[in-house]
Amino acid sequence: MKRPSKYSRIIAGTMTWGSWGKQLSRSEMISLMKYCLEQGITSFDHADIYGAYGNEEEFGKAFSESGIGREEIELISKCGIQYVCETRDNVTKHYNYSTDYIIWSAERSLEKLHTEYLDLFLLHRPSPLMDPEPIAKAIEQLMSSGKIRSFGVSNFTPSQIAMLETAVPVGANQVECSLTAEGVMYDGTLDDCIARKRMTMAWSPLGTYFKEDSDRTRRIREVMIPFMEKYQASEDQLILAWLMKHPAHIHPVVGTTNKARLTDGMKATKINMELEDWFTLLTASQGHKVP
Repeated sequence: MKRPSKYSRIIAGTMTWGSWGKQLSRSEMISLMKYCLEQGITSFDHADIYGAYGNEEEFGKAFSESGIGREEIELISKCGIQYVCETRDNVTKHYNYSTDYIIWSAERSLEKLHTEYLDLFLLHRPSPLMDPEPIAKAIEQLMSSGKIRSFGVSNFTPSQIAMLETAVPVGANQVECSLTAEGVMYDGTLDDCIARKRMTMAWSPLGTYFKEDSDRTRRIREVMIPFMEKYQASEDQLILAWLMKHPAHIHPVVGTTNKARLTDGMKATKINMELEDWFTLLTASQGHKVP
């Protein structure tokens, strides 16, 4: 198993581009895509469910009018979550990982995104009813037809991945990981990514730092102040740099539509945080010294 290496270190998350967030117009999406490329952000993270199954279509229309070449970008998408909304006949939220559904969902994403292939296709969340064989059958068909180039998962534990790998190789895992959600650094998830050379992506990489005023965020903020001066960096840059120091070679999925924040994200890739500073931030987050 080889870890995919062509993706930009910072990945643009598109969940808030549409109706679940900023409701960007087509021209605004085109402008944001081009700005990402100017900054060196070439990878775009999608899921069929985003925007109540509408984001991919809006992004695809903008992409088709942007003049951006398909070879200039990497497209990631996910499938499996069955969401209760006007665009689906679902009665209750559930997951579907049947062979037919996985293939249908991938083909729908291709159609909506105006592309002939996905660079990376993920199962969005684990289902208690997952069966490796039907999943493998779907992935093998999609790979052999050139409709997807790599396969991975999102929010999976090492044991769930091991179960899948009895039938199909898994090249990536996208999980929640940040300074305020560091559990995957201890439960074997990131160890598995390193050992098996899986591409590691982190959603919500800034965690709750900017979302809440708590004892934890106040502790982090206090120790962050001298580091901002030391590294000549902003708080979000330092949090991303902290995350990217991990040997799993984490790719933060940055969900902002703010161009300045995207620029800050790329600047964070240049920060080499010192070892004790890394542990100082971890200690502040956890509220105690490491054991």
